[in-house]
Amino acid sequence: MSDDDLIVTTQHLYSVPNFNGRIGFCARGTRAWCARHNIDWSKFVREGVPASVLIATGDALALRVVEHARSMRNG
Repeated sequence: MSDDDLIVTTQHLYSVPNFNGRIGFCARGTRAWCARHNIDWSKFVREGVPASVLIATGDALALRVVEHARSMRNG
């Protein structure tokens, strides 16, 4: 499965181990992050987004969520 086929969802977002030892990233911060990167937050919530879209941002938080989604897929 390619990164275009892997869909990252809010389930991944809310269950990813984050950098401070807690679980999940908050919706409010992610909504603002999506706006900065021209990612449709409503679509993310409804359908998820391809991992390739998040990878293309080069952002460490996005890459962390993608890696988490991959691990859940392979889990």
